[in-house]
Amino acid sequence: MPLDQIHEGMKGTALTVFQGVKPEPMDVEVLGVMRNVNGPKGDIILVRLHGTKPEYTGVVAGMSGSPVYFDGKLAGALAFRIGEFSKEPIAGVTPIEEMLEINALDRSPGARPNVPASNSPAVNAPADHTQNQGGSAQTATPGDNAALPAEYYSSHLKSYLKPIETPLVFNGFSNETLQRYASQFAAAGIVPVMGIGSASDRKQPEPIEPGSAVSAVLVRGDMDIAATCTVTYVDPERLLACGHPLLQFGEVDLPMTKATVLATLPSPLNAFKIVNTTETVGAFVQDRQNGIMGVPGRESKMIPVTVSMHSGPATKEFHYEILNNARLSPLAMMATVFNALHGTNDYGEDITYRMKGVLSVKGYPDVTLRNMFAPQDNGQPAAALAAATIGDRFGRIYSNPFDAPDIQGVKLDFDLVRERRSAHLEASRTDVTEARPGDLITVETVIRPYRGERLVRQIPIRIPTSTSKGTLRILVSDGDTLDRMRRGTPMMNRGLGLAPTIALLNKERSNDRVYVSLLGSDPEAMVADKVMPTLPLSIMNVMDNLRGTQEMVVLGESSVSEASTDSLDYVVSGAQMLTINIK
Repeated sequence: MPLDQIHEGMKGTALTVFQGVKPEPMDVEVLGVMRNVNGPKGDIILVRLHGTKPEYTGVVAGMSGSPVYFDGKLAGALAFRIGEFSKEPIAGVTPIEEMLEINALDRSPGARPNVPASNSPAVNAPADHTQNQGGSAQTATPGDNAALPAEYYSSHLKSYLKPIETPLVFNGFSNETLQRYASQFAAAGIVPVMGIGSASDRKQPEPIEPGSAVSAVLVRGDMDIAATCTVTYVDPERLLACGHPLLQFGEVDLPMTKATVLATLPSPLNAFKIVNTTETVGAFVQDRQNGIMGVPGRESKMIPVTVSMHSGPATKEFHYEILNNARLSPLAMMATVFNALHGTNDYGEDITYRMKGVLSVKGYPDVTLRNMFAPQDNGQPAAALAAATIGDRFGRIYSNPFDAPDIQGVKLDFDLVRERRSAHLEASRTDVTEARPGDLITVETVIRPYRGERLVRQIPIRIPTSTSKGTLRILVSDGDTLDRMRRGTPMMNRGLGLAPTIALLNKERSNDRVYVSLLGSDPEAMVADKVMPTLPLSIMNVMDNLRGTQEMVVLGESSVSEASTDSLDYVVSGAQMLTINIK
């Protein structure tokens, strides 16, 4: 039904699931049409719900997408609620015309280009859902509250109009995990909730129909994140749901599952449906301003993750999949890895983790993941540091501006050490104050472990024969200090393609060693992930047309040589600078 045929006083029916899987009807009364309240030309139909259940529960989270029919024709989807503590179930309806526009935007494989006309029989309600609907010409009496003009609601309620919540339910997550990452989820438009649902793979024989509950899955397996709303429209090739965005990411690839409503919990502040997601029936491919679109039978491409934890002879494994999305996958990886490490009996404040693993990207070398993580003095637990490292790798792979990564999977192994194995670089010195090019010098370092005896290590390093005379700076540091020096260059800030990004990730140093770097005064050029140290001015002049472009960045000094200790089995931090004179 076109929006221009809808007017104040019309009565119809909406469908939603209050318990189980079968949609139940609610009576709907049009209060008016509110213009331009959902963005430019984003009109909303304001309605009041009638019936024992909606008047008891109010407009509840999970109800968004519930189809609204007048004269047997689909008019739109319940999508908005009015304020908090409302005494009446007043809701906003997204017109079906605006939801059908989503199909025209779909460019996913197998998408159908045409959009059905608004009077197409395909968008009519099933006959058994329309038999009790009233006529479209009924008008409220002057004394009825419904007779207030739509402009009244537009002027007084516009600032309180907001989408009906589609909570993302986190199942298998600890409160500590959600609290730690709540601000980052909020920045992505997600408000995590716990305890109002779970997930299973059980078969649900009842077909999806308008009014059914349906879920979009972000994480599934030993941990689950899913959002549930209501189906608005179904045909053999697609369905529309929610009536408002889930996260408004545009094109998406999220598993679409059936869902069972265990109960609908009434609350003046936050009424919601308690939902179990069940079998997967397709994939959501669009997440737009006026709803989400799913394709039945489509298989969603998720990223499989395995996290193994070894504590003595015991091993625990977590298997799950996360969504493939540049904005949310890094955050999902951080939250799930932290949750896997933190949510076990082995967790403790002084736990140290030795991590090794791989991140596989189709068509490229595996990204090697190897590091140690120990608690920090600022209270940051080792589990959070490990999660941040994984999230950083994901973020840098996704943020490259040239290639779309096809991540095939992640495997992580953690060895748990029940003590805080961190150490600080306390002192360093050289055995000479001056040397010649080609000489072998020794740098002695003193490392102070946390609550342990000092460790003394000698690191021999040869001065390159090409080293210029004058002062030579010697940086003695942890691996992260050296990596930050590279990441802080203009090239890293501009971004690289996927191949050089992976190459640089695989060149990053371990944090369980002490490194000695010789820094010469001659300039050095970085071309993608390749380093060209101590370039003569004649070569620099030849390459001048590349200087400062994406292909080449010039740095003021060269890293002419590097050496390190063997693994110390401590997370090392600290940096010092030494100087010697080159004859």
